[in-house]
Amino acid sequence: MNARRADFRKLVIASGNPGKLAELRALLAPLSIEVVTQGELGIADAEEPHLTFLENALAKARHASRASGLPALADDSGIIAAALAGEPGVNSAYYAGVEGDRATRDARNNARLVRELSGCADRRAHYVCVMVLLRAHDDPQPLVAEGVWHGTVLEAPRGGNGFGYDAHFLLPERGLTAAELAPADKNRISHRALALARLLERLREADPERLREAGAAQPPAAD
Repeated sequence: MNARRADFRKLVIASGNPGKLAELRALLAPLSIEVVTQGELGIADAEEPHLTFLENALAKARHASRASGLPALADDSGIIAAALAGEPGVNSAYYAGVEGDRATRDARNNARLVRELSGCADRRAHYVCVMVLLRAHDDPQPLVAEGVWHGTVLEAPRGGNGFGYDAHFLLPERGLTAAELAPADKNRISHRALALARLLERLREADPERLREAGAAQPPAAD
């Protein structure tokens, strides 16, 4: 563990994605930790040139922590279709190009995913979230956790909640897409909720006194 103990009463979230920020704020709300986003501090998004979720999450957390001087929380996430050999994967946010705002890109990304799976019998997919917490930008022991959420890809979208691929991501055991779940329900069972619960458990193991000082007695519940 880093000899310099971080003050976890305040941390920066290394993301500019409004949907992701809303989910992380909701997940962190019970922990009595002051959360500030990198955008609120005038910090630009980090480059994400890497081939793995872990490397991209680390790059984002280091960038935000270095610029802010605060502990940083970052995640890199995406969807992987079983029939597409790892795609969209780390390229999920820009699967169909970088042009346009987030809503435009989401629509275009979903259209490409459905097109790529056209006529494919195997519709299985899973969301992946790799989450990283750094005590400082040069933390030699980042805390890392992963959450995986299994489902299938629908041809037609359903539901008005969520973001990204949620409207096409069906949870067979519930008969609902991620976009048909109430936000509070999604924040109990999603890949991001699972990753954060596991990350906080690792933080508790690594530095239980500091987590108690931050008011985080329990991680968010996750099925």
